[in-house]
Amino acid sequence: QVQLVESGGGLVQAGGSLRLSCTASGLTFSGAAMGWFRQAPGKERELVAATSSSGSSTRYADSVKGRFTISRDNAKNTNYLQMNSLKPDDTAVYYCAAYSGAWIFTGPRYWGQGTQVTVSS
Repeated sequence: QVQLVESGGGLVQAGGSLRLSCTASGLTFSGAAMGWFRQAPGKERELVAATSSSGSSTRYADSVKGRFTISRDNAKNTNYLQMNSLKPDDTAVYYCAAYSGAWIFTGPRYWGQGTQVTVSS
């Protein structure tokens, strides 16, 4: 059974930082691309950042480029999202996602339960 467990969400003031973590079990982590999505109230879920299985390739939403960094530690089966210079518009539930292959050619196969990030102005 695949499990993705997120942690690190919370309440932060605008301009602050948070680091989200996602620890995976039940899958070959080093062979799976990983992503972070977010969903704000009344909005569709959107891809925030993704990394290839090796970590050598990444992709970011335009809205977070230069502020967020995705990384992974395959030895720890863990994926991270470092979020700096947070804005109120970043407020959302953030979801970790695992893909079937080495890159994000198709949609995610597995999802975490989500962690709330709230940025106050």
